[in-house]
Amino acid sequence: MKTREALDKGADNITKIVLSNKFQAFHDLLNVEGTTVESNWKWIKETITSTCHEVSGHKKHHQKEWITVDKLDKIQERRNKKAAINTNRTRAEKAKAQAEYTEVNKQVKRSIRIDKRKYVEDLATTAETAAREGNMRQLYDVTKKLSGNRRKPERPVKSKEGEVITNIEEQQNR
Repeated sequence: MKTREALDKGADNITKIVLSNKFQAFHDLLNVEGTTVESNWKWIKETITSTCHEVSGHKKHHQKEWITVDKLDKIQERRNKKAAINTNRTRAEKAKAQAEYTEVNKQVKRSIRIDKRKYVEDLATTAETAAREGNMRQLYDVTKKLSGNRRKPERPVKSKEGEVITNIEEQQNR
């Protein structure tokens, strides 16, 4: 089993190899006269960004756990209805599109609310069974999910010299 750091190093090595291969081809283009600094920079920038997307991929947005693919389709439909409101020109078309959007919006909100309730109920039953069985690890994890209290720990305010400031007035002035 690889650690996260090892995976990052592996991706870094692959990125370096792919970039070096692409830049070897670019080195031949540099020797040709008639290329400008701007065109060279544009090529370098495009090469680096495309290589990073090839190797690492694009960061995916994580949805809430209770939102299903069906609900994502409904959300996309709602977005399309909203865009239709903005693209219509006449008042009658806008009013019709607004009515359609309102209906779809109500459906999306209602269905997501129902799914979230079901998700919370499932978590609660999981916590109950974990408590009955004495599985404290699972009980702790489920309780943490249910509480939703995910604050970041407070970090101390430091002066420009790097010393921790304990006085509240000095912290506010900093």
